[in-house]
Amino acid sequence: MSKFLDSVIERAKNQKKTIVLAEGDDPRTLEAAEKVLTNGIADLIILGDAETIAASGRNLEGARIIDPQSFEDRETLAEQLAEIRKAKGMTYEQAYELLGDVLYLGVMLVKTGAADGMVAGACHATGDVLRPSLQIIKTEPGAKLASSFFVMVVPDCQFGQDGTFVFSDCGLEVQPDAEKLANIAVSAAHSFESLVGGKPIVALLSHSSYGSAKNDDASKVVEAAAIAHDLAPDILIDGELQLDAAIVPEVGTSKAPDSPVAGKANTLIFPDLDAGNIGYKLVQRLAKAEAYGPITQGLAAPVNDLSRGCNADDIYGVIAITAVQAQGR
Repeated sequence: MSKFLDSVIERAKNQKKTIVLAEGDDPRTLEAAEKVLTNGIADLIILGDAETIAASGRNLEGARIIDPQSFEDRETLAEQLAEIRKAKGMTYEQAYELLGDVLYLGVMLVKTGAADGMVAGACHATGDVLRPSLQIIKTEPGAKLASSFFVMVVPDCQFGQDGTFVFSDCGLEVQPDAEKLANIAVSAAHSFESLVGGKPIVALLSHSSYGSAKNDDASKVVEAAAIAHDLAPDILIDGELQLDAAIVPEVGTSKAPDSPVAGKANTLIFPDLDAGNIGYKLVQRLAKAEAYGPITQGLAAPVNDLSRGCNADDIYGVIAITAVQAQGR
């Protein structure tokens, strides 16, 4: 376990939050839940068939188990959901039916304050996890969109913050325009500050540094940097920068001598999803980095999506991260 995750777990313990685990029928989720409860990381609400959960053999003492089909507050939540979605024509009957779905029920528990965040995705696709979040929780004040990031912890690395970086967006926005890219940069800066700790230094990455190439792709990154400056003038954000100019001091001095970011960046913003996804996987596989994510940012309350190939330790880590994200809300 990395120093990063150790730090996150200690912070989660110091201010416990309530996290919904929407996939209580999944053995990996219950294994992680047992570990979370044993170590006092968070209070848990576990959704699923009560008999299946009880038969798992896991020690889940202290967790609140909710079976969507027999949940006593389902009618009340259905009234609230119908009100939230009335502009889209949702009826009470439709809302009641939706709350039989663990993902919609979990999100409504977060929306109404019964829980502080939700973790799901071990058995559901990303779109299924995030759709109810965007419909019901929506984005936080000042955020134009939800996006994602990875915390990358690179061993024996002198770059970034002692080898730790935030990479964004590597999971959601396929082809962000300049405005979206600027919002992703600002959200990622806040994510670095809240989860990693320390001062975010944000580089908007490109194949070009400070005008070394002239084309629409590079221009988009330049425009995004200007918008980001206007959105968050107190955050160190710069671009366009090539990767080596962003993180290697001597290269940054050579390619962008007047940049306040070049050679020092710890938060890397990729121009599109192809670059972000390829970038984090290269670092994970070739540099043997620990990759925590994708973690959602920009929502009014944290809802995090798991890989369907995750194991119990992955879920355990994401629960701790979600709890710390909730502390900042």
